[in-house]
Amino acid sequence: MMNRRKVLISTAAAVAGTVALPAIAQQQVLTVGLIPSEDSRAMIANSQAMMDMLSKALGMPVKPFVAADYNGVIEALRSKRLDVAYLGPFSYVLGTTVAEIEAFAVAETKKAGRTFYHSQIIAHKDSGIKTVNDLKGKNFAFVDPSSTSGHLFPKAGLMKMGFNPEKDFGRVIFSGSHDSNAIAVQNKKVDAAAIADRILDAAIAKGLAKREDITVVWRSDPIPESPTVWRKDLPADLKKRVQAAFLEVKDIPWSDQGVLNGFKPTTDADYNIIRDTAKLLNLDLKKMK
Repeated sequence: MMNRRKVLISTAAAVAGTVALPAIAQQQVLTVGLIPSEDSRAMIANSQAMMDMLSKALGMPVKPFVAADYNGVIEALRSKRLDVAYLGPFSYVLGTTVAEIEAFAVAETKKAGRTFYHSQIIAHKDSGIKTVNDLKGKNFAFVDPSSTSGHLFPKAGLMKMGFNPEKDFGRVIFSGSHDSNAIAVQNKKVDAAAIADRILDAAIAKGLAKREDITVVWRSDPIPESPTVWRKDLPADLKKRVQAAFLEVKDIPWSDQGVLNGFKPTTDADYNIIRDTAKLLNLDLKKMK
C-alpha cells in the first residue's frame, strides 16, 4: 500500500517581469503533499524530519501539505501544479494514463527491510469471521476507490476466490483512510475492512487497535511500495537535484512506517502487477480520472 506514504513536491518560482529564468536559478519553495493514511496533523508531524532533510539537501524551504484524496493529487500532476509526487502504487499507474509522469525511487524502512508490502482484510475476533466465505452479508469498509491495498487488491483477491464484492457484502463504505478502517474494526463499527499490513502494525503501535482483537482473513501477494515520481517534462538539472535529495534522505522517522533506510531505484515496469490487477477488475484506467 503508501501503502502507502505519499509525497508531492511542487515548485513555486519567482519570476521577474516577463523574463523566464532557468529553473535552477529561480527562487523556489517546495510544497510536499501527503496522501492521507492517517490523521492529517499526525502525518505532517511525523513527516517533519523528512521535510527538513529534503529542504537541507535541496537548499530551499519545504512545506508539507496533506492532499484530500488520490484523485486530487493526480489532477495536480496533470495540470503541472506539482512537480514530484509520492503516490500509491495504483494511483501511480492511474496517473500515468492522464499525466506524463514516471517513477524514479521507492522507500525502504528499517522495520520492513523491503520495498513491498501486503494488503489485508481484517475482522474483529468477536465477529466470527475467519474465512472469505464468512464475509458474505457482512458490512465492509474499503479505504479509497483508488487505493491499492485499501481497495483494488483486496477486491481482486476476493474475486479470485469466487467472492463477488458487488453483491456478496451487506453494506460497503469507503472510510477515506487505513487508520479509520483499523478503528472501525476495533470498535465493531464494521464487520471487516481492508488495510495495508504495515499501516495496521502502525495503528496497533499507536493504540488504535489491539493485536489480540484482530483476525487476518485474507492477505495479498507482495505489492510494490509507493513510488516517488516526477513529471517527465521537468528540467534535467532540477531532476538531478530532486533525485540527489531523495537519495540523501535516510535514518529518519518515515511517517507511520518507522525509520527510513533510504530510497531505492525503481522503474515504471515494476508496477505492471498493478496493471494486471486492473485488468482482472476490468478497469479502464484511461476513464478513471
